[in-house]
Amino acid sequence: MTQQPTLGYIGTGLMGLPMSARLLAAGFDLTVWNRTATKAKPLVDVGAAMGENPADVASKSDVVFLCLTDTKAVQEAVFGDNGVASGARKGSVLVDFSSIQPDATRDMAERLKAETGMDWIDAPVSGGVPGAEAGTLAIMAGGDQAAFDRVEDVVLKMAARFTLMGPSGAGQTTKLCNQVIVGCTMAVLAEAARLATNAGVDATRLPEALAGGFADSKPLQIFLPRMVNAQHEPPLGHVYTMLKDLDSVCDLARSCTSPVPFTAMAAEQFRLLSGRGGNEADALEIYKLSAASKL
Repeated sequence: MTQQPTLGYIGTGLMGLPMSARLLAAGFDLTVWNRTATKAKPLVDVGAAMGENPADVASKSDVVFLCLTDTKAVQEAVFGDNGVASGARKGSVLVDFSSIQPDATRDMAERLKAETGMDWIDAPVSGGVPGAEAGTLAIMAGGDQAAFDRVEDVVLKMAARFTLMGPSGAGQTTKLCNQVIVGCTMAVLAEAARLATNAGVDATRLPEALAGGFADSKPLQIFLPRMVNAQHEPPLGHVYTMLKDLDSVCDLARSCTSPVPFTAMAAEQFRLLSGRGGNEADALEIYKLSAASKL
């Protein structure tokens, strides 16, 4: 009988907490760490061990998962003082669920492998907190096939789909494509819902009326009612995260001369929302931006 790998999880926030909980429920030995320790305490209460720092987590783990806010946070957790690289086991695997820049991912993956022998799989996720809780996330990956194969069974305890899209950075690039669709869709749904409301139609009935037609989609069924009903707790995602990803899309598009006019427009709407509601606002509050048309 093959022994289960020991696991570590760094970053137990909105997504990391329910994802880690699923690993514990599946019976894995799990060591966790979060910069704000209280956010990891619920996991410790149900059986996880608390790591002293990322290096300590890595020293105890065959597979280390990261789920952090941005490129800077990932670099600090891996290569900063007492970072993952300081405690990494040769032959172990780091799986980064964070959404960060593809070129930064490639650079860090090469450095980690050269310095420690630890493999890096970039594995950003889609599905939000509900998907993390239900284990229905879609996870797109980049990296070495052998390293992917070593972690696949574990990752599928947290996801419905885990797809290797190519070498290092390919997962991050695929996530940016995902965010083009999601971010632009949020902006379009807000526009449609506001048009219905201003024209005297009950916007909450749009998902019912359009179900099964060409306009139907999961975002229509999930996002639009939350927008119109101002249901923002728990948030499906902070505006900071969406804006970070859409700006990364624009950066990538410039580097490969790919036009992204709709993404650029959506990014400016989220930037306006950030200015009005703050970085921690729910991204679906983009619907509120169009309310000024009724003033």
